[in-house]
Amino acid sequence: MGLLGICFLVLWLLKIAAAQPLTDPIEVDALNKIIDHWNLRSKLNLTGDPCAQNAPWAPDQANPRVICVCSATICHITHLKIYALDISGELPKELFLLKELMDLNLAQNVINGTIPAEIRQLTKMQYLSLGINNLTGPVPPELGSLTKLVSLSFSSNNFSGPLPPQLGNLTSLQQLYIDSSGVNGPIPQELSNLKSLEILWASDNRFTGKLPEFFAHFMNIQDLRLEGTLLEGPIPSNYGALIKLQDLRIGALRNKDSSLDFVENMTSLSILSLRNCRIADQLPEKLISFRNLQILDLSFNKLTGQIPNSYQDFASLQFLDLGSNKLSGELPPNIMSSSLTALDVSFNSLSGYLPPKRSGLSMNIFGNSISDRTSDGGKASSTLSCLQGNTKCIDIASFSMNSGGTAIESADDTKYANDLETLSAASFYMSPNNQWAVSSSGIYISNPHGQKYTAQTGSQITGTLDSELYKTARISPTSLRYYGFGLSNGRYHVELHFAEIQMDDSHSWKGLGRRLFDVYVQGEKVLEDFNIQKEAGGSKRALVKTIGANVTNRVIEIHLLWAGKGTCCIPFQSTYGPLVSAIHVTQVAKSGRSSKNKKTHVGIIFGIVAGSAAGVLIVSSVFCLWWANRKAPSHMKVATDSTKKG
Repeated sequence: MGLLGICFLVLWLLKIAAAQPLTDPIEVDALNKIIDHWNLRSKLNLTGDPCAQNAPWAPDQANPRVICVCSATICHITHLKIYALDISGELPKELFLLKELMDLNLAQNVINGTIPAEIRQLTKMQYLSLGINNLTGPVPPELGSLTKLVSLSFSSNNFSGPLPPQLGNLTSLQQLYIDSSGVNGPIPQELSNLKSLEILWASDNRFTGKLPEFFAHFMNIQDLRLEGTLLEGPIPSNYGALIKLQDLRIGALRNKDSSLDFVENMTSLSILSLRNCRIADQLPEKLISFRNLQILDLSFNKLTGQIPNSYQDFASLQFLDLGSNKLSGELPPNIMSSSLTALDVSFNSLSGYLPPKRSGLSMNIFGNSISDRTSDGGKASSTLSCLQGNTKCIDIASFSMNSGGTAIESADDTKYANDLETLSAASFYMSPNNQWAVSSSGIYISNPHGQKYTAQTGSQITGTLDSELYKTARISPTSLRYYGFGLSNGRYHVELHFAEIQMDDSHSWKGLGRRLFDVYVQGEKVLEDFNIQKEAGGSKRALVKTIGANVTNRVIEIHLLWAGKGTCCIPFQSTYGPLVSAIHVTQVAKSGRSSKNKKTHVGIIFGIVAGSAAGVLIVSSVFCLWWANRKAPSHMKVATDSTKKG
């Protein structure tokens, strides 16, 4: 190419460059100030025009990411993503000068402060994600000005006060994620205008009042989650109109009973969880026609009657939890459909025989009169005879176990037994010496790492001389119960050992998780919304709670229960529910004469479990436990934060 040709090429390139419109200078200046405000210059060093073609910050995988839309004369910034980069500080005022923004993703950071009223200036916004941050103050009513919003998320923050009724102006909204956001009070009636909603996650907020009837207006809703609130029942019958629902999770309703009539036409459901909703009804035969139903959790309700024989015909059901109800009659012998992997019918009044075992199925039938045709009870029969008063008991004054870990002796010479048995979504395990047992119920619906019911850490645990005791723990997505059997009647101290080994307390977004659960001893709630990390003063710090309890029937029950509260997914999916590191129960005083010669009307409990992994019978034991007719013994809290010092 000659000199003349090179000159023409240069002129042509200059013409092309001149034809490329530049970004609005106000937006360029604002973006640079945002970058400096959040110290992002090393990750987003704008050396040229933000909207330049083929810019390295424009591809889908770029983070931070800047996308523009250009006309013939000017370019505007329309997309800004700064995701999971641990940016901190308040929302800068320059952010609201990017008035052409359609998509703003600032999720999974540690942004603090309030959302300024200036957010009303971003009227072209369609997708706004502020979830998993440390934002505080009220949810601004100015969000109601963003009427083009299709998706709005401010979940997992620390807001206060009620939802602003102006959110009802967002009539184009299809997705609303406000779970664990901190809001409280009644749900505004104005939200009934959100008729385009397809997804509503609103769990773990202190909503009050009745479960809104206007939710029935959300005719396009496919995913509705409302667990861990202060809402009252009943579940409105008009919810039956929500026939597009695929995932329905409601929990912990108060005051009034509900029925299951409303689910009759929800045949698109794949997940139905109505745990602890005061459902006083019988199991509907209609559910068998739900061909897509994979998870059915109706535990902790007031269900009566029999389990329909037709439940063996579920086409896709994988997890069935009917535990802690008032079901009676015989357990259907063919209840295990071919797709079922976990069955929990514990703590009912069922009878009959253990269904045929098969590989890949776990069962928890503890708390019923269900027996195994192939077992004579063995050693456990002597425990039954003793507890019924027919033979002399071997009095036990204490027991201890290292939850999820190996046997260990502590610095104060307490011997903690091995508690390594693999548990699953529906499990019961009896210790080899018949002195204690553990029952676990629940499934981690969205855990990418599979179903794991223990947690471990290699980190050192502070605040204790027994770091190894706290490096393992039992965890559960719903319910974790421990029992002691054959105890001498009298006064006991129950030591519950905790250390938060799954959640961080770093300055990252990964440190924003909150684990909350309740603890019951002898049927009475002794810890509510218990937060290990908060009470211990950080993660990986030992904490001991000591509870006083009376044993009057030779049995003690310790129950850890998730009531739908706390974050679900920080630092990873399915990080929630009860966690306990170890338990030590010891008698502190004997109270009066033993009742070993007094025959009492009791319920007989056959605890038989088929292992989910190996598909073999783990244990066949018979217990006598005053469950159906028990009176919760009185107890008192003797210490609430007795952390051992290291």
